[in-house]
Amino acid sequence: MDIAGSVALVTGSNRGIGRHFVTQLLERGAAKVYATARRPELVDVEGVEVLPLDITDEASVAAAAAAAQDVTLLVNNAGIAGSGSLLRDDLADAHRLLDTHLWGTLSMLRAFAPVIERNGGGSVVNVLSALSWFAFPGSGAYGVAKAAEWNMTNAVRLELRDAGIAVQGLHLGAADTDMMAGYEGTMTDPADVARASLDGVEQGLAEVVVDEWSAMVKASLQQSPDVLAAQLG
Repeated sequence: MDIAGSVALVTGSNRGIGRHFVTQLLERGAAKVYATARRPELVDVEGVEVLPLDITDEASVAAAAAAAQDVTLLVNNAGIAGSGSLLRDDLADAHRLLDTHLWGTLSMLRAFAPVIERNGGGSVVNVLSALSWFAFPGSGAYGVAKAAEWNMTNAVRLELRDAGIAVQGLHLGAADTDMMAGYEGTMTDPADVARASLDGVEQGLAEVVVDEWSAMVKASLQQSPDVLAAQLG
C-alpha cells in the first residue's frame, strides 16, 4: 500500500520503536497518525492525534476503535519486557506477557480489521521478535508470548487476505530502546526498524527480518534446537 495519504494508528507511541514509526509515517506523507499509549501525556510528537490505549483492556481497545474509524494502517507495536523461569517464577508474569503480546494484539486486530476493511483495505504490522523462533535462559515466557503472536500473525493473515488487508510480521533482535536498557550486545537503531517495516508495507511483504541476528535464528529452524543452543552457549 501507499503510506502517503494513509491513516495510521500506532500502539506504544510514546517511546522507542513506536515513536519512530509515528515520525516516519508523518515524513512519508500519512494523512493522519493516531499516536496511542497507556500514558498519552508522554506522546511528544507534533502533528498527531493522541489517544489513550491499553491493549489489554477490552473497553480501551473498543474506545480507540470507535474514535479512529478512518484507519487504514495499524501498527501493533505495544509490548512489555519480561524475564525469569517458566518453571519456578510466578505464573502471573507469564500470563501478563501473553495477555499483552498475544491477546492484546489480537484484540486490536479484531477491533480494527473491520474498520480497515470498510475503508477499502490496507495493512497491519505486528512487531514480533527473533525470540519467536528460539529459547534463551531467562526469556522463556517472553519467547512463548512472541512465538504465539507469530503464529497468530500468520493465521490472521490468511483470514484477512480476502478483505484486502495485508499483514506483516516484523522480526528483530535487540533494538536500542529503553526496554533493552542494560543489554550489552549489538543493538539495532530503532529508526532502522521502523524504516525496514514501512518499506515492507509499501512493498507488500508478509515478513520483514530486520537484522542479521534474526535471519540467522530463522535459518537455524532447519536444524535441531540443540544446535542453536550450543552456539549460544
